[in-house]
Amino acid sequence: MKSILNIAVAALFFLILLTACDETYTPKPSGYFRIDLPEHEYKSFDSTFPYSFEYPLYATIGPDPITPEEIYWLNIDFPDFKGRIHLSYKEVDGNLVQYLEDSRQFVMKHIPKASAINDSLILDRDKKLYGLIYHIDGMGAASPCQFFITDSNKHFVRGALYFDVVPNNDSLSPVIDFLKKDIEHLLATFRWK
Repeated sequence: MKSILNIAVAALFFLILLTACDETYTPKPSGYFRIDLPEHEYKSFDSTFPYSFEYPLYATIGPDPITPEEIYWLNIDFPDFKGRIHLSYKEVDGNLVQYLEDSRQFVMKHIPKASAINDSLILDRDKKLYGLIYHIDGMGAASPCQFFITDSNKHFVRGALYFDVVPNNDSLSPVIDFLKKDIEHLLATFRWK
């Protein structure tokens, strides 16, 4: 009698379980963490370098550890975003065409992953700033923004924005857009010495 009662209770429990679950399970889509972006505030980088500019308060500046022999190369790090603007400096001595071609080649390496490469002219005769800024769109582009500036006879600086994460520029786009404004400010305040 007890076993029939146990079977009846189990059958009733199973029947309730079957009729109670009429909704289908839908998993939540993958999401990304919310990114808190600080206010744009800047401080001056003015040292013994042959150039000066303003950079964000939420960034740190240091020498490039990979090439310590290049004393005027810098990394502007954004620890909260795992980003870096790498600046390389070269003196122009009849080799400007080679530096321009090298910069173009660095940008062209992104063509397989880029959906678009847009460039904008940098031209300020009063400050002797001439160059281009490249905005590279695309899911797997390693560097979404690159630029070079020169005075055309003595100084040449090349810059590139990199992230220390797998390139997924759709999810990084708020940070990329945010840091592009900082790059534009850097270029607007850039001065040769």
